[in-house]
Amino acid sequence: MKFAHLADCHVGGWRDEKLNKLSIEHFKKAVDICLNENVGFVLISGDLFDVAMPGYDVINEVARQLARLKEVDVNVYIISGSHDYSVTGKTALNILESAELCINACKLENERLQIIEDKTGVKIAGMPGKRGGLEKEDYKRLERKNLEEENGFKIFMFHTALEEFKPKDLDQVECTSYLDLPLNFSYYAGGHVHYLFDTFKVGYGKIVYPGPLFPNNFKEIEELKKGSFCIVDDKLNVERKFLELKNGVLSFVVSGSSPNEINAKIEKIIEADNFTNKIVTLRISGELETGKISDVKIRDHAKKIEEKGAFYVMKNTNKLKMKEFEEVKLQGDVKDIEKELIKEHLGQFKIQNEQRLTEELIELFSQEKLDGETNPIFEARITNTALKSLKLDILK
Repeated sequence: MKFAHLADCHVGGWRDEKLNKLSIEHFKKAVDICLNENVGFVLISGDLFDVAMPGYDVINEVARQLARLKEVDVNVYIISGSHDYSVTGKTALNILESAELCINACKLENERLQIIEDKTGVKIAGMPGKRGGLEKEDYKRLERKNLEEENGFKIFMFHTALEEFKPKDLDQVECTSYLDLPLNFSYYAGGHVHYLFDTFKVGYGKIVYPGPLFPNNFKEIEELKKGSFCIVDDKLNVERKFLELKNGVLSFVVSGSSPNEINAKIEKIIEADNFTNKIVTLRISGELETGKISDVKIRDHAKKIEEKGAFYVMKNTNKLKMKEFEEVKLQGDVKDIEKELIKEHLGQFKIQNEQRLTEELIELFSQEKLDGETNPIFEARITNTALKSLKLDILK
């Protein structure tokens, strides 16, 4: 018996249409591999989508791929993540479950988490993720006795960072401890942390993060260069499957003290490399002693790279500064800029969970109307959801 473990697919999460379509292609490729490997079932440990309710085309394509698994009687177990979670409970995951294309692994009876038994005999339970790490409190309240005393090969799905294994960029973030997970499960199918990790803990079995199925920002494309998920057998052997981003990723970090120096370095790169159908990341850094940031012809360079056949060019100048100014206008990936600006201005309003609320509201206000939704209905939906996030009374 084998099963697949996916997480952090973020299907449809890019604002650029090319990368959006590529994220859908990755999900289809993952389903192809699952079918070729004859897996018994599939786990998706949160953030199948990048938002709670993506557009029709994204939901429709994911449904088509899940239907391929259903046709061969392969169950898909899913939990919501910090991105596709909704305080209102209205998510695309509910639509997919209603269509019997997936099974929500978080089954509650009398507020107690229940175990689901798959047709393979494997037993599964899961806890959803929430924005801002708020799921941490859910683990503190979790009744674990019934879960821990259940016999058999058991899998626990979770979408949270674990304090003991968190990466360096989460050093200042308070996370859930693995000790808060229920004991005596064979496999702990993690999500949320976008890195590849697995370990074995006595009493807890194997704890695994499969990495993102599709990188979700500039830094992840630059560093990971691939998507990934896991195929696991009943002996807990983990085989990582890697999905190339087109013909690969070429990443360049260019620094200098003048626009002329930086432009010359990039020109050499353009002359020397083959960019055919590749994703190219250009990270520009340095402190300019002469000239202006606008003198770095980043758009012209990107255009030349595209003309040489690149699939997509990503540019980041967040770390390019002018010596005479302390601050410059940020350029680069929108999500990276938003995160930097939020961190920079935290503490101004002195409210609880300020970072979580800010991120949630930014995402909410970037949503578009659903098909057939009138302006008044759209405005009411966005307003009411925002008020719920802020814990204010809903407008009538």
